[in-house]
Amino acid sequence: MLSWSSKAVLFPTLHLLRLEGVIDMNSMEVEVATSSAALPTKPKFAALKAHELSNGQVQFRKVSVPPHRYTPLKKAWLDIYNPIYEQMKIDVRMNLKARKVELKTRPDTPDVSNLQKCADFVHAFMLGFDITDAIALLRVDELYVDSFEIKDVKTLKGDHKSRAIGRLSGKGGKTKFAIENATRTRIVIADSKIHILGSFTNNKVARDSLCSLILGSPAGKVYSKLRAVSARLAERF
Repeated sequence: MLSWSSKAVLFPTLHLLRLEGVIDMNSMEVEVATSSAALPTKPKFAALKAHELSNGQVQFRKVSVPPHRYTPLKKAWLDIYNPIYEQMKIDVRMNLKARKVELKTRPDTPDVSNLQKCADFVHAFMLGFDITDAIALLRVDELYVDSFEIKDVKTLKGDHKSRAIGRLSGKGGKTKFAIENATRTRIVIADSKIHILGSFTNNKVARDSLCSLILGSPAGKVYSKLRAVSARLAERF
């Protein structure tokens, strides 16, 4: 047990030690703050290229060629080859035995996403889109291809299915062109399959209009809805 006199001597000593510790900590903080100014500058690293991201391994994509698109592909091969090879820096070739278009990265490919963009571009052409429309997939990031079938909306057979396809196209393609212009999309109707190329919001508006036509809505009613929706989209953007 400590006496009262020893406690009186001990507590001031502890207090002085704590004060000295605080002074030492503050001095350390000051030294760190002053020494940080002498650190070397932050290094700047260039962006990694496609072959560096995959440890030097070549990345591949293969796109199948349907039988009915083989002849159009032969005619438009240079229009497909030039933007892929020269602008996107991706190697491309046609495998005649496997009937597939093969794509692969090069050491000078600037971005690894270019490979997928080129694959989407070739796939869009195989679905039936024009080169001038499909090439937008290489230049604009937020473009998608949305595909569905008539039977996904309503089960139709025989003449009912033929009439539904006729309602989608209209006389001379009038209805299809009206939907494309109002929604800023491109539409391909290949028998019972429908493909839409555009942004996510515009694709949804076009798909809703096409589904209404499949379900039996008259073209005039669809036009009036399109005008209202397109006006709303114009106000938003």
